[in-house]
Amino acid sequence: MRFSRKIKKSIHRILSIIIVGILVIFFLNFYQKEVKNFFYKISEPIQKVFWRAGGRISDFFEAISAIQNLKKEAEELKLKVQELLAQLVSLKELKKENEILREALNLNLAEEFNLSLAEVIGKDVSEDFILINKGVDDGISENLPVITQQKILVGKISEVYKNYSRVKLISHKESSFDGKIVEKEILGQVKGEGNFKILLDLIPREQEITEGDLVESSALGGTFPKGLLVGQIKQVKKSDIQPFNQAEISPLFDLGELEMVFIILNF
Repeated sequence: MRFSRKIKKSIHRILSIIIVGILVIFFLNFYQKEVKNFFYKISEPIQKVFWRAGGRISDFFEAISAIQNLKKEAEELKLKVQELLAQLVSLKELKKENEILREALNLNLAEEFNLSLAEVIGKDVSEDFILINKGVDDGISENLPVITQQKILVGKISEVYKNYSRVKLISHKESSFDGKIVEKEILGQVKGEGNFKILLDLIPREQEITEGDLVESSALGGTFPKGLLVGQIKQVKKSDIQPFNQAEISPLFDLGELEMVFIILNF
């Protein structure tokens, strides 16, 4: 009998558990939406924080990406502008060279001399030197005359490097060559005084020269070919004692505006 009672109690307990379980499942299913709604409600503030933070982080990285793209585009634009500026400079230089060559052709310089065009890339006014971008590789050698497109004498090559050369101006203290007054056949010696000053010396006293007379190179001495313009008489210095007179010469080229020159390769 006792055994039978125990079995009955166990069966009742199991049935109770089953019934409770069924009821729990029923109520969970019935109130599923309400339960979910409850959890959504209590988690809403937290979700908002994470979603907004995520949005801000996303916006932050998008902004960084946009800045990087703008920076890249700016660099590309800068390079393009530099390229266009370089092309513009090249075109201007080419135009300048063409103008100089055209002017030289009008004076028949190419027929009279074998020339090489060079660019002035440096000037030492205090020492009466200029630097040009032609050298040994371009067939340049020492003592070659240097002139402008107007056939004005600038100086001569004094030092030659692989791609460059130094030009000693006619105003240099060591510069000296024979010259004469145009159309008067009055001879003298052109001497450099330094600081872009030139003097015509050894002018016979009996020869009459006046301010404004043009001076050109003479073939005597072989330093330069004849007929290259040197300058214009600025002031005549007469002497009652010395057998010769002197005269100051104003150069015919502007050193500040000197950009291109011709080298006479043979004469």
